[in-house]
Amino acid sequence: MALSPEVRSNERDRIAQMVLDLVKERGAEIPYQLAITESGLSRARFDQLFDDYDDMFDAIAQLWLKPHMVAMEEALAADLPPQRKMYEFFRRRFVISRDRFREDPEYFTILCEMGAANFERVRSYVDLADHYQCEVIVQAQAEGYLAGLEIDEALSLINQMVSNYTLPDSLIYLGDKLTEQKLARIIDTIFIGLSGESGNDAAGLNSLRIAT
Repeated sequence: MALSPEVRSNERDRIAQMVLDLVKERGAEIPYQLAITESGLSRARFDQLFDDYDDMFDAIAQLWLKPHMVAMEEALAADLPPQRKMYEFFRRRFVISRDRFREDPEYFTILCEMGAANFERVRSYVDLADHYQCEVIVQAQAEGYLAGLEIDEALSLINQMVSNYTLPDSLIYLGDKLTEQKLARIIDTIFIGLSGESGNDAAGLNSLRIAT
């Protein structure tokens, strides 16, 4: 019997949450066959929900990353000055990851390892985050910030400067050294200094001089 889109979506979410719970309980990634066994579903019904492990991982990633997607969309839609909007765009996701890490570092680390091992399955979420960030950059440039920079160049520079706050693995190594206050200082610095309009084609208001 074919499943309606709503039933299939709900069942995929249920299994994804079940797998996340098993990962937390057992401290290890859950093989596909074990997920089938623990689901309580027949193999035929399970096959109606997922094509294979990759498809199941997609459902897990979608569920795990949903709060991050909502946070970005809310920040993008917020009526805030560009500098504050950029800060909120990163801060809200960082807080979600930080709180999850503090709640259960071992579980968080396992999920980071799963994400790294299946990076191609989460690449679309990285691309979507970059797309949203480009919209924030465009809004900032409309108000005179990040002047003289191509959008892709601004995106790359900003990503490199805030990577510790967007890569979940950073929390494993840096922990409490990452703070909202430091992130705010970084965003302030970006808006004060990141420009392509001065300094012998250097992308900044101050040009570096190489000592001789």
